[in-house]
Amino acid sequence: MAAPGQPQKATYDAIVIGAGIQGSFTAYHLAQRHRNTLLLEQFILPHSRGSSHGQSRIIRSIYPQEYYSRMMPDSFRLWQQLEAEVGAHLYRQTGLVVLGPVGDPELEGCQRSLGDSQVLDAAALARYFPGFRLQAGEVALLDSTAGVLFADRALKAVQEVFRRHGGTVRDGEKVLRIEPGAVVTVTTMGGVYQAPRLIITAGAWTGPLVEPLGLHLPLQPLRIDVCYWREKDPKNTNMGSVGPCFLTLGLSQAPHGIYGLPALEYPGMVKVCQHHGSPTDPDKRDQAPLGADRPDISLLSSFISSYLPGLETQPAVMETCLYTNTPDGDFILDRHPKFSNIIIGAGFSGRQGHPHPQSSTPELRVAVSPTFPLLPAGHGFKLAPVVGKLLCELSLGEEPSHNMAPFAITRFPDVLQAVL
Repeated sequence: MAAPGQPQKATYDAIVIGAGIQGSFTAYHLAQRHRNTLLLEQFILPHSRGSSHGQSRIIRSIYPQEYYSRMMPDSFRLWQQLEAEVGAHLYRQTGLVVLGPVGDPELEGCQRSLGDSQVLDAAALARYFPGFRLQAGEVALLDSTAGVLFADRALKAVQEVFRRHGGTVRDGEKVLRIEPGAVVTVTTMGGVYQAPRLIITAGAWTGPLVEPLGLHLPLQPLRIDVCYWREKDPKNTNMGSVGPCFLTLGLSQAPHGIYGLPALEYPGMVKVCQHHGSPTDPDKRDQAPLGADRPDISLLSSFISSYLPGLETQPAVMETCLYTNTPDGDFILDRHPKFSNIIIGAGFSGRQGHPHPQSSTPELRVAVSPTFPLLPAGHGFKLAPVVGKLLCELSLGEEPSHNMAPFAITRFPDVLQAVL
């Protein structure tokens, strides 16, 4: 926590802005490389204002996009390394079922990404996992490597190891100004800090931070409802803490995609959410009213009636989270086009607002580019160890350990036109 008194003035090897899971892993990798690193956070830690809070996230190997599936072995290895460093379990293997129509190209892409995935028809799915139902013409893929990351525990662990390696965390310090140069100067509400390299991982606040640096990134913050649904009969549904995670691809009844996690947070309550939300100002997200008549909740209730009949059809608990999306659903991991010692990591929540073309709802008929297939939103947490490593490598001028082409800022031409 930032100490009261005189403003801080210090020089570091690297400064990371944003102590969510991406920024914390970036700082972790820098500290392990013996770089004196400052991790800045505008809110007092721990907090629930961004995208890294909450008890659980899905981790999986299966992906439609090969560049993500190739990262996942590295990500699993780094999560295991963190577990060993803190001596605590951060992951529980539950398996994952991906539900979708037969012949769906994204579903087939997922199957290719995991050669040993099992294809389950309706009878096989009901036999393995009695809580699920499929409709005619639909199948499920089983990713047995998948499971649940304990998110709050994981974020605390990576920050703990960062500190253990000599890193400095200063929370409650909102960044007021960034002055680029060979040595970057960052002025906060509590001090002035300098370093030859700066990494910005500020989630929904990234856009306003980089605009004075001549960038207008196409980032859309969204307010997402996180819903928990009570089991009707926990003894018989097999949807409780022993059930698998799931996600949907290409279902007409789930045009934006739906995901779920077993009852590991609230006893007897399964987490089921839609990859869809409302544009929001991240500083004002709590001003939006919650209500049972929200269209997203109605869609989820209908989905649960059809696919998860063992759950009540009205949410028992509703919370909120922030997503920050790019237009094509891929991350931004790149150097500033003008200031090469400023690195930006953003857009970790996937694509928003582009439903599957099979949707029968007229207002939801939005074209999906075949170049950028629909990504499950909120998919960045599981990849944070690799993202942090890549941002660390970029900041040190090293050759990145994975293909960076899908994450380049230059894929958005209007951004370059805005560079000062």
